[in-house]
Amino acid sequence: MPVQRLLIANRGEIAVRIIRAAQAMGIHTIQAHSEADADMLAVRLADEAVWIGPAQATQSYLNVEAVVAAAKATKADAVHPGYGFLAENAGFVRALDAAGITFVGPSADTIDRMGDKVAARQAAQAAGVPVVPGSKGRLDTVDDAVAVAADLGYPVMIKAAAGGGGKGIRIAQSEEDLRKMAPQAQAEAKAAFGDGGLYLERAILAPRHIEVQIMGDGTDAVHYFERECSMQRRRQKVWEEAGAACLDEATRTHLCDTAVALAKAVEYVGAGTLEYLYDSATKEFYFIEMNTRIQVEHPVTEMLTGVDLVQEMIHVAGGGKLRQRQQDITRNGHAIEVRLNAEDPMLQFMPNPGRISALTLPAGENIRFDHFLYEGYQIPPFYDSLLGKLIVHAATREAAIDLLITALEQLEIGGIKTTKALHLALARDKDVRADDIHTQWLEPWLAAGNLKPTH
Repeated sequence: MPVQRLLIANRGEIAVRIIRAAQAMGIHTIQAHSEADADMLAVRLADEAVWIGPAQATQSYLNVEAVVAAAKATKADAVHPGYGFLAENAGFVRALDAAGITFVGPSADTIDRMGDKVAARQAAQAAGVPVVPGSKGRLDTVDDAVAVAADLGYPVMIKAAAGGGGKGIRIAQSEEDLRKMAPQAQAEAKAAFGDGGLYLERAILAPRHIEVQIMGDGTDAVHYFERECSMQRRRQKVWEEAGAACLDEATRTHLCDTAVALAKAVEYVGAGTLEYLYDSATKEFYFIEMNTRIQVEHPVTEMLTGVDLVQEMIHVAGGGKLRQRQQDITRNGHAIEVRLNAEDPMLQFMPNPGRISALTLPAGENIRFDHFLYEGYQIPPFYDSLLGKLIVHAATREAAIDLLITALEQLEIGGIKTTKALHLALARDKDVRADDIHTQWLEPWLAAGNLKPTH
């Protein structure tokens, strides 16, 4: 049945994004919120709102029982999880299934399978997708990891079998490193995901990070081309582009085709992203993981293709079939997104919550700012520091970077420190403009003092 009453089980800019997409479809929106978020923009925009607990995320946005109870109480027939929080929690999906409420995303079994890096890797191999050489299954002891590393050869990357976001990741250059780092990675993974299982991959030094956006309806699947997310700090994405200028057309086609093959193989429903490492020198790519949700950087794909991905995932969640064939989805120009965070880049990116004293948004054709701000709003200190995402689109990558500079100069967020200065400096950097970057590029650039105070 098509979705009629949608509960948004998230906050911040993604909640605003989902509300606007759903309301454009004629869907009644219900915003779940914590005590700290009673006055956030999403609560003001939604058709109704429901309180789900105290400020602490564990007692509100991560509380399965509270969110399911709110969905029942408001007679929601579907729940959109956004990204983060419960977006990739199979137990949450099963609780909604038991309550007869639709989850806007894949099935619990698919989340279990693709959310576990080892199982996802096995599924990718079965679908003919190249993977980084690594352990055949999860590793529960340090001795197991040492034995696998001896076969793979050093350096090796230690990863948590469950979860993502860079948690549990270490690079070991030797057996001595591995014996020291594996227990640390296990402890971090256990604390973050409740699962201390690990797996190993051969470390590919200085790769590009490329990902493919897919959509499935359980029977068919399509891709919306690729994004590049190589600009990272502490394994967190900072700047994203669509498409990836480093790919030639043959590699792009092969990469995107493998993503669709895997999505079809697991009978995927909803929006998903397959992430790859790409070696520019050899033009080889390797699948690393799948994110079974909408991603922060989805707007660059929307700008590139003209497709509203959030509306598409709501449509297929309600039982609809894909509305586009692959040949109908085309690339147009180049798009860039930068993440504006409430952080002080001159003080080791220290979080800087506070009250928004002034707000001037950039305006103009092909400029988009997804955010949840308004003058007088108090940014709460309890959650992720993301304030919004500035997205630009132009005919070429060079023109997109120029437009990004214009839009950043127009953007003013008063009362708090933000990462605006970082993005202006990056947009003017010769290596960035030449597309001479990789996943380990940004942190040495910062350490070298390339980011200068603006006052």
